[in-house]
Amino acid sequence: MGSGTDPEAMDRITQSTRDTGGGRPPENRIVAALPLPERQRLLEATTRVTLNVRSVLFEPGGAVDAVYFPTDGVVSLVTPVHTGAVVEVATIGNEGVVSVPLVRPLTGFGVRAITQVAGHSLRMPTSVFAEWVAHSRPFQTLIERYTQALFGQIAQAAACNRLHSSEERLSRWLLLSQDRVESDELTITQEFIAQMLGARRSTVSVSAGILQRAGLIRYSRGNVTIVDREGLEAVSCECYAVIKAELDRVSRSPPAP
Repeated sequence: MGSGTDPEAMDRITQSTRDTGGGRPPENRIVAALPLPERQRLLEATTRVTLNVRSVLFEPGGAVDAVYFPTDGVVSLVTPVHTGAVVEVATIGNEGVVSVPLVRPLTGFGVRAITQVAGHSLRMPTSVFAEWVAHSRPFQTLIERYTQALFGQIAQAAACNRLHSSEERLSRWLLLSQDRVESDELTITQEFIAQMLGARRSTVSVSAGILQRAGLIRYSRGNVTIVDREGLEAVSCECYAVIKAELDRVSRSPPAP
């Protein structure tokens, strides 16, 4: 992992073969979009790991030695500033890949990748990932689509952070997180949400209170329950729909042969 990574945070990334329920475990949408033979080969080339909250996958400027295909967790790309605060520039869940497009060269840029919602992921060494991009056209097509969508998300988030209210941004953030974990329940603190949104904790507290009084969410000490999704979508800015549509297009159509 990248130099400067918190060893304690890295200890929270553990290998796991545990199913997340009684049925089929959740899938990464890029992996699921591959033709079946290639999907099976790719799964054999990965290790399933558990990502706990605040697990750090790489640090700004550090080497990137693995890529991650989240299945039911959410990872944030954040930019640290000199005050010690961080601002989120993108989130990655089961629709994407963490460490793209940092694999070539094998060094990062000015962002940190940190788990915001605990879950599971498929881990692949960067050397293996590079081989797949070079030799599998379907995989290459999906990665190219996702990279374009990721840059679109970063650009949209920059505009959102500048132009939209705290309630709109919080709603967008909660909706995108819910899409990734496919659950109404999110385990997350106001402090961490404030870091992700680049806002004061007091601002997030006020915004969460407004959403709760409107009957859209229920919040209690580190747990957020989305009660009225349609209402939350109505409060959210247009950025949620724009980002979701772009991410959905990544794996909607079969990749080119």
